[in-house]
Amino acid sequence: MSVFLVIAGLALLVVGGDFLVRASVGLSFKLKISKLVIGMTVVSFATSAPELLVSLQAALDGVSDIALGNVIGSNIANIGLVLGITAIISPLMVDKDFYKLNWPMMMLVSFALYFFLKNDNVLSAIEGLILFVALVLFLYILIRNSRKLTKANLEAVDETLAQVSNFKIVMWLLIGAAGLYFGSEWLVDGAKQLAEAVGISDYAISVTVIAIGTSVPELAASVIAALKKEKAISLGNLIGSNIFNIASVLGLTSIIKPIVVNPNTPQILSTNIFWMIVFAAILIPLMIIPKRFEIGRYKGMLLFGAYIVFIYFSLK
Repeated sequence: MSVFLVIAGLALLVVGGDFLVRASVGLSFKLKISKLVIGMTVVSFATSAPELLVSLQAALDGVSDIALGNVIGSNIANIGLVLGITAIISPLMVDKDFYKLNWPMMMLVSFALYFFLKNDNVLSAIEGLILFVALVLFLYILIRNSRKLTKANLEAVDETLAQVSNFKIVMWLLIGAAGLYFGSEWLVDGAKQLAEAVGISDYAISVTVIAIGTSVPELAASVIAALKKEKAISLGNLIGSNIFNIASVLGLTSIIKPIVVNPNTPQILSTNIFWMIVFAAILIPLMIIPKRFEIGRYKGMLLFGAYIVFIYFSLK
């Protein structure tokens, strides 16, 4: 039953997230918001909705382990699993502006999260607000520098949604909201039952099974684009997802309900958050050595191999 709840929950989150993205984009066009701003803000927030609902549901249920594990695991999966497999299929060219804004911001929020949690084992409402305000400033700078944005940011926005009727938008919003609500509830319940059944912690399940599940949409989109040899795959987009996971998902969740580090899972602060930081930090040397501004197949294999090692130690 627990496995069914996890699979059904993940499926509902994917469906609910997809409908929410469509409804949000359609509504944004109705409100005369520019395509650029929609791509950088509306789509990014909407695609973070599944992680947000899972973390919020977990925090409200008193299972902070799942809230933290979901984000830490997703950030590691985005680089080790998604970027690793994508680079193995088709080498990625790195935008030279990547290390000027996206990467420093990812490192900043990653270290901020570690500092906030290490300080008193709690991510408080004030600290969550600081993370969220940092995200708003980051988005403002991105939009201000919009001329330098990659084609991928604009291709994420489906222009045909500008013609959608108000009735469809409302229906999509309702379907999306229902999918996210029930999906997050089933996934959290299923994860707790699965952890009890196999004798490992909620955190271990969240940092592996749930994290991989919530990264499936990004993996599918990146792999399809790589197979089609589309150069629109952007390292910046994956990094943007990691920034959103910390600043938006954990930021907003902690504003509603402070996230407490469970003393029974010391690996959150002793090892796993460092895995997340190392996976983020290694992108710069990978980008420079040996072939500059390219993440090719061997580098992809290195990232994917490191991710397998992380999963092995997480489930031990």
